Amino acid sequence: MKPSETFPLETIIAGKRKNLDKPPEEQDPGRHFVSFASDPSTRKEPSKRLKLSNSSSNHRSADMSKIMGRTAQPRGVADLMGNAGPSNFSPHTGAKKLVIKNLRTPQRKGADCYYEKTWAQLGAAVTAMFNHQVPATPLEMLCRGVEATCRRGRAENLALHLKDRSKAYLEIQLLPLIEREAGSTNINALRSVQKYWMDWNKKSTLLRSIFSFLDRSYLLNNKKELQLEEQGIQQFRHAVFTKSKILVNGISLGGRVVLGICDLVEYDRSGQNELFNSSLLREAILMLHIFGLFEKSLEPKFIETSKDYFKGFVKDRRESNLEGYVSDCDSLFAREALRCDTYNFTSISKRTLLDAAHKILIAECHSRLLDLDSLQRLLDNRDISSLKTLYALLGLANIRQKLKQPFEVYIRTTGGNIVREKGKVDQMVVRLLHLKRSLDLIIRDAFVSDQVFSYGLREAFSRFINDRKNTAAWGNDNSKVGEMIAKYMDALLRGGLKAVDPLLVSDAKDRAASERKGQSSTGDEDAELDRQLEQALELFRFIEGKDVFEAFYKKDLARRLLLGRSASQDAERNMLARLKGEAGSSFTHNLEQMFKDQEIARDEMINYKQSLSNTSETTLDLQVNVLSAAAWPTYPDVKVNLPAEVAKHMEKYDLYYQRKHTGRRLTWKHALSHSIVKAHFDRGPPKELLVSGFQAIVLVLFNGLNSEDNLSYPDIKAATGLIDVELQRTLQSIACGKFRVLTKHPKGREIDPTDTFTVNTKFTDPKIRIKINQIQLKETAEENQATHERVQKDRQYETQAAVVRIMKSRKTMKHELLIAEVINQTKARGSVDPPEIKKNIERLIEKDYIEREEDCYVYVA
Repeated sequence: MKPSETFPLETIIAGKRKNLDKPPEEQDPGRHFVSFASDPSTRKEPSKRLKLSNSSSNHRSADMSKIMGRTAQPRGVADLMGNAGPSNFSPHTGAKKLVIKNLRTPQRKGADCYYEKTWAQLGAAVTAMFNHQVPATPLEMLCRGVEATCRRGRAENLALHLKDRSKAYLEIQLLPLIEREAGSTNINALRSVQKYWMDWNKKSTLLRSIFSFLDRSYLLNNKKELQLEEQGIQQFRHAVFTKSKILVNGISLGGRVVLGICDLVEYDRSGQNELFNSSLLREAILMLHIFGLFEKSLEPKFIETSKDYFKGFVKDRRESNLEGYVSDCDSLFAREALRCDTYNFTSISKRTLLDAAHKILIAECHSRLLDLDSLQRLLDNRDISSLKTLYALLGLANIRQKLKQPFEVYIRTTGGNIVREKGKVDQMVVRLLHLKRSLDLIIRDAFVSDQVFSYGLREAFSRFINDRKNTAAWGNDNSKVGEMIAKYMDALLRGGLKAVDPLLVSDAKDRAASERKGQSSTGDEDAELDRQLEQALELFRFIEGKDVFEAFYKKDLARRLLLGRSASQDAERNMLARLKGEAGSSFTHNLEQMFKDQEIARDEMINYKQSLSNTSETTLDLQVNVLSAAAWPTYPDVKVNLPAEVAKHMEKYDLYYQRKHTGRRLTWKHALSHSIVKAHFDRGPPKELLVSGFQAIVLVLFNGLNSEDNLSYPDIKAATGLIDVELQRTLQSIACGKFRVLTKHPKGREIDPTDTFTVNTKFTDPKIRIKINQIQLKETAEENQATHERVQKDRQYETQAAVVRIMKSRKTMKHELLIAEVINQTKARGSVDPPEIKKNIERLIEKDYIEREEDCYVYVA
């Protein structure tokens, strides 16, 4: 604009509008203000007027110079805002409406030219990128051109041009390259597609950067068109998986891509590392995820080929043993899961794959996994690792409960063999504890303390322990296990931890479990003995008929109490409390009475000694245990000639007891007596010998004899009155044992009637008090049988009492119901066969306790 020219405001604003309609490069970037002429000659008669109208017709028109003020401005510039000098402008009386007329419309010809020019630049840039060249036009100018084109309503044309160019490039230029490099193998086809997909992905990313304004302003809001990223993916997928028509062995390029991925997985499974390409597999699977073809194309084929692989895996290991098979299966599952996680498989495909593996390798092969012979080998070898793997594999196929049946069969078979084996009867309980200990460890460490298997173990132990076939092997219907458990507990309570097998000693986990149960967990002997007794008590819990155990435990307890052979009185009382908790107070009534008798006997002896004269001097200290015959076992009477002083004191106590307890009679059991005898030898201080009563009677015979004098076997027999069996084992214990206080002539281990005996004056020992154990006679078969017969007879009495008790409460009862009720009430003490119950019912009918009326029994009051 020249300084000397003036233009009306209408013309100036229209010119500015027109200027804005021009393309950016045709606009004048320096024109920001409206300029007016400052020449006075031109100010008087402007060429045009700006019409300002008001609602009132009385206001006269004012020219622009008057409205804007007359204040002087810098040369050549007029201020339209009226900021300089005073002004006649009144805001309340001025025009309220500005009308601008005769505005010119922009020319379309210039916009079309700009669009064609812009697209030519963009087209050249796209062609250069497709040809791996650098565009000639700067990327910033390309982006501005895309934005200007979109703002002028040409976005649809621009998007269509770009779409057609990309499609033509992919299908005409890129696809033949892919097909040419694909070759004849599936791996090469996969590698070719992956290579050009990565190349196209880079080009597509650059295109999205240039056409970002088109993507954000037009394609984002157009539901009929895809955005540039999705469009690029769809076009490449269409070109490779749909447009390609070249078949190799009847398989299209897209199908070969899928098979190539399956081939790579097969190479990895078979260990062909020279053919396997991990990065190609990972990127190829990611590519199919991007294409949306993973679930549709790859997953079904992958699962199909995997099933074939699993079937071949099973076939190849048809001859392998169970431990090898489960180990291989576990490794396979771990590899398959790791591959799915590493190479971008979906969680659904991973789950489908593993489910198929579990079905083929485990569920369909369950007969092999649950084979009794194979499982027995694992259990015998205590193969915790293989059993743990087997347990986990069966859980994957939801058939873990099927393992319980062969597990119980193994326990019943193995335990039954242990119970029936007569050659190792003394080791029966130790072997059973070893079996249970190993099974407990298997359940704890391999079966993760599964309560199903713990219950199965208890069920199996109970069945073989109470199986009549196992007890019949011993010639009676009583439980042999109950007898041997009682004897095992006797060994523990007498010997302490010395009698415990080292393999049964508790480990750290057992001690921790005991602590959680509220039991002692320390490592001292008392705590360990307590745990070993608890293990034996677990076997006791399995026994249904506990009367056999009670009979033998009662006999052994009496011997321990009377002979002072208990390793710990606390252990004895703790064991009694546990038995009471397990079997009830009626079961331990006699056992508790035995402890009470001893307490009463101690009080009785205190009273007896107080009744004696304090001035009486004696070298003998008599201790007497008075026992109630009903609570204690019966013992045979053995005749023996007592020393005079001992007999005198015993007679004195007998008179004292008769006076105090009228009507009672004492029967002395000399075989249960024991004594402390003081002995003097040539060397060392006097010794205190802890011996049995019979040993003491023999030793006192040598008082007053010279060291050269001897006594013959007939002389000792005549003086003591002992029978040969008792005398021989007594002499053998003191003349041929560990502590030989007598010398036998001639030397030897056996006692003969021709032997003579002298005092061993040269006997030495560092201890002052020496315990000389009596040689114990092993329990004979007759004694054992007698105990069982007594138990059987007591069981008949208990059966008859149960019948009377039931009939007294029911009055009338049918035969079948009575038999079932009797079995239910007597099974805790001992199982009775229905024929035996029927015999006892007949005896009660003979004794007029009950009567038979038609098909039922009636109680006779």
